[in-house]
Amino acid sequence: VLFRSAVRNGVARDVVFLEAVEVNPVVVHGGGKAITRAMEAAGLKANFIQGMRVTDEATVNVVDQVLSREINPEIVKTIESLGGKARGFCGADIFKCRKLLLDDKENPGRKIDVGYVGEVIEVNTDPLRQCIRRGVTPVISPVALGEDGKIYNCNADVAAAQAAIALGAKRLVFMSDVPGLMRDPKDPATLIKHLQTTEVPALKAAGIVDKGMIPKVDSAIAAIKSGVEKVSFVDGRVNHSVLLEIFTDEGVGTEVVL
Repeated sequence: VLFRSAVRNGVARDVVFLEAVEVNPVVVHGGGKAITRAMEAAGLKANFIQGMRVTDEATVNVVDQVLSREINPEIVKTIESLGGKARGFCGADIFKCRKLLLDDKENPGRKIDVGYVGEVIEVNTDPLRQCIRRGVTPVISPVALGEDGKIYNCNADVAAAQAAIALGAKRLVFMSDVPGLMRDPKDPATLIKHLQTTEVPALKAAGIVDKGMIPKVDSAIAAIKSGVEKVSFVDGRVNHSVLLEIFTDEGVGTEVVL
């Protein structure tokens, strides 16, 4: 089971439970809000294009510091304080990436350079498998090593999906602070419980799948098409949402199906 998650105490408890019943969790975490706060403290302005953080050299240093040296060890400590076993990895030791260039929607055929932003293309699974064999949960920050040997900021959803594909995970759970994919973002009653891959182009055209949801949904589809059995979007604020999603037929969020 692989999570793309902002791990809170409740989620860490679910991770410890999964370890106990010999389901092998792997965590890829984010930290967007913490990065923005740290940037502001350093006098840097956060700027986003198509949901991607524009990342110059000063920004990528903040990103790596916050994700790999602050949030990552904190998650490991939380899991261990609850009786679990975890090992932190800087994503640059696990992920390799190519530089991501965005399509310029206003000038077809042109590309937009958003700086040190990468797209994960390779996953070093050996250290992750060693952890899994020993019943230890790998916790990975979403940065990657570029072809130029420099560290790049990567979308955590894409990184999680690539890790799930490379590890042959049965489940991929994207966790955030919303109930799942909703037709109206302000109305939880419009939650889409089952999202078929064929519905996605129309949802994008209607603006329902927009901004930060685009890489999430695209990554989910890539994972499903590559053999991951079930992909879900769940609300990390709901107690035991991970366990409910994994161990019940009904689930609690949006399930992506072919």
